[in-house]
Amino acid sequence: MVVVSAAVILHEGRVLMTQRPAKTHLAGKWEFPGGKVEKGEDPKDTVVRECLEECGIRIAVDDILEVTFHSYPEKDVLLLFWECALVEGEVQHLGVADHQWIHPSAVSELDLPPADAPLAAKLAARFPR
Repeated sequence: MVVVSAAVILHEGRVLMTQRPAKTHLAGKWEFPGGKVEKGEDPKDTVVRECLEECGIRIAVDDILEVTFHSYPEKDVLLLFWECALVEGEVQHLGVADHQWIHPSAVSELDLPPADAPLAAKLAARFPR
């Protein structure tokens, strides 16, 4: 099983979504920025590292927002979604194909990986338009 840590970065009423690059698992899908937790790494440190490596931004991690499990044909994934705040930087495409800041209730309208759907529904309920 792969453990993934992802950032739900709320900034000025919008949430950051990033698009997976070509030739990767789930290429083209929109997701919350983050990545695989390395052996011995604290999941909070993972999400900070991944946001810096993939997007060039510094974030502050608050609390766990959602935990989901999904079984893909090629692997099982446990996702830890963290509520985060943007601390510094402008989003760059260092390890992502694209990005957008959208209203949290609109996340479910994107082409998401199946594992992100429960959180998208939770955000829509928490932040109605």
